[in-house]
Amino acid sequence: MFWLLLCAIVAFAAVPADAQISSRYVVGCPSRCDKSMCPRLPADCPTGQTLDACHCCAVCASGEGEACGGSGKLGDPVCGEELECSISGGIAYTVTVRRRSKSGICVCKTTEAVCGSDGVSYRNICELKRVSRRAQKLQQPPVLFIQRGACGKAQDNPDSPRHKYNFIADVVEKIAPSVVHIELYRKMTYSKREVAVASGSGFVVSEDGQIVTNAHVVANKHRVKVELKSGASYDAKIKDVDEKSDIALIKIDAPTKLPVLLLGRSSDLRPGEFVVAIGSPFSLQNTVTTGIVSTTQRGGRELGLRNSDMDYIQTDAIINYGNSGGPLVNLDGEVIGINTLKVTAGISFAIPSDKIRQFLAESYDRQSRGMKAKKKYIVAHFYVHSHCVQSSESKELKTRLRDFPDITSGAYVMEVIAKTPAAIAGLKEHDVIISINGHRISTATDVSAAIKRDDTLKVVVRRGNEDAILTVVPIEIDP
Repeated sequence: MFWLLLCAIVAFAAVPADAQISSRYVVGCPSRCDKSMCPRLPADCPTGQTLDACHCCAVCASGEGEACGGSGKLGDPVCGEELECSISGGIAYTVTVRRRSKSGICVCKTTEAVCGSDGVSYRNICELKRVSRRAQKLQQPPVLFIQRGACGKAQDNPDSPRHKYNFIADVVEKIAPSVVHIELYRKMTYSKREVAVASGSGFVVSEDGQIVTNAHVVANKHRVKVELKSGASYDAKIKDVDEKSDIALIKIDAPTKLPVLLLGRSSDLRPGEFVVAIGSPFSLQNTVTTGIVSTTQRGGRELGLRNSDMDYIQTDAIINYGNSGGPLVNLDGEVIGINTLKVTAGISFAIPSDKIRQFLAESYDRQSRGMKAKKKYIVAHFYVHSHCVQSSESKELKTRLRDFPDITSGAYVMEVIAKTPAAIAGLKEHDVIISINGHRISTATDVSAAIKRDDTLKVVVRRGNEDAILTVVPIEIDP
């Protein structure tokens, strides 16, 4: 008896350590898997195929509710895909059946309902796969597993990563109803028909319809139309404009109270904070981009705005043409800036909310005293180049416009409204203003400063490869 036991131990220990067979408790498993020695499968396996208890040969699988396990030997029934062998007493095995195990029943690993590509809800994934196998035998398309939970029923698992960590979506859901799309119109010279010439963004700051945006968005436009997230559109009145700060206040008369955005304190902002930008770039409404605060104080002079005393918020949240006037918000949903300038992808700038707060206070004071600030204008919409040679916008314009001049600085004219001082003087779209009254022009801000400073403007523009000198006389209007 001792000799037999010793031989059994030696024989068992003789199995190589690197053997490919993992089912060490199954009697009858070969030391190595030789698939050429596997028995031939039946022509049809009703519940599909799986590997045997030795993880070597393919065998017909036991289906849900069928027997599994048993003697602990090679040849015991093995549960199929998504099934496990449930032994009475609560012990469960998946594919490997341990030696001397009791017989069990194949049960589905999950009890969660699922939805199939046939639009049918199944009580679990095992039932779906069983139906799919039956369909394929009948030469029909397989039923695919496309959704956890019953068809048509949204899954709401508060413990899932999607619900725990989607804080950006929470911010957007909170602020989106208060963000507006702004369309700017002008009348055609001959037909008098109104056409949309530009677009921008803004956000509601009072329930009665007051909206903050950029001054350059609404300046010198024949008509301003505001569209809410709900799709409702209203004509807007320009209430106040501060061209130096590039902030404007407009108002719509909506029949109901509007959701508002509150201002945060940009002075409390820290580099590295998450921020969200929302607006209508290229008229694509409710476009959301995210990023961080790169720096909280980037001086306007660093951006080529020589007469600016503004300290901008720099962010890598992407903004484009049409984002101007939209809010930059923190994770509390508070506005900490107005999206204003883009240098290149990943380098954008916003006017701090503390400046907005100051503008609104001064605007309220002016309106309460019945004051209207007059301004001079030449009616031309300028595309701002805050950088010169390095500006990616210059490269983009050269790519799109074959005759765009090879210049290092200037203010690019995007549009000129008919019958205005600019149009009468001969200023044209795609001109680049180089100097005014002998002062070099690098940005649209330089143009605004010249308009305020002088009554008559000698404007030098680059048109193609030639320079032209124009005389423009600004006029005063009520904002």
